[in-house]
Amino acid sequence: MTSSYLDFPDIDPVLVSIGPLFGYGPLNIHWYGVMYAVAFAIAYWLANRAAAKPGSGWSKEQVSDLLFFGFIGVIVGGRLGYVFFYNFDQLLAEPLYLFKTWQGGMSFHGGLLGVLLAMAWFSRRHQKSFLKLGDFVAPLIPLGLAAGRLGNFINGELWGRTTDVPWAMVFPHAGPEPRHPSQLYHVALEGVLLFIIIMLVRRLKPVTGTLGGVFLLGYGAFRFFVEFFRQPDAQLRELAEAGMTMGQWLCLPMMAAGLGLIIYVNSKSATSTQEAK
Repeated sequence: MTSSYLDFPDIDPVLVSIGPLFGYGPLNIHWYGVMYAVAFAIAYWLANRAAAKPGSGWSKEQVSDLLFFGFIGVIVGGRLGYVFFYNFDQLLAEPLYLFKTWQGGMSFHGGLLGVLLAMAWFSRRHQKSFLKLGDFVAPLIPLGLAAGRLGNFINGELWGRTTDVPWAMVFPHAGPEPRHPSQLYHVALEGVLLFIIIMLVRRLKPVTGTLGGVFLLGYGAFRFFVEFFRQPDAQLRELAEAGMTMGQWLCLPMMAAGLGLIIYVNSKSATSTQEAK
């Protein structure tokens, strides 16, 4: 391997430390938590911007309702997904591990399931089409994902595999070998590029359900690709060595669902157009 690599930026994971308070230790505000707040703020701004357009059919109250329950879905689903998909053995050995969120551990795919459940509830309560709801939500997610991955990068966690590429970095807790900054690959592909693709497709005024399908397919494909450069979770390394990582396995049904949805809604629209003629 080459001895040339980039220095990992020396960023304290704790943004602000206040206290000690009331005789206890200091209150630490971590960058990772701030990034979750940034993700929510981005989603809130984009959602209200879309709702403010004439004929959107959305009120500010509905947007706030959707984002609140969506955020709950992300947190609860993300934690459950991580524990069941990535650390089930530890859950069996220590059931209370499920609630030890301060030890870290969130899963995107679990968070997605949580959001889908929140959307299903919201759709029924407000009598909104689930597919239209998916199209409304799809543009809100990628930039929030980018913020979360930046939080991972600042924490020096979820690093990549060893490499000799010129932009490799030595992460503080990953040993002396230079590695792919895979968190930044997530930011660029699942965050920025996916957001651009969704916004470009939206400008074409696609058939209802298309944007939701583009998100599922796009995220699944980009995540599947980045997993080739990301270090597999230690407890699941045997799975990765056998062929694919857990993240890649979870992306397969996601990509299939996205592609199937795009084909279904567009073929149904084409059939309806032909019948109308």
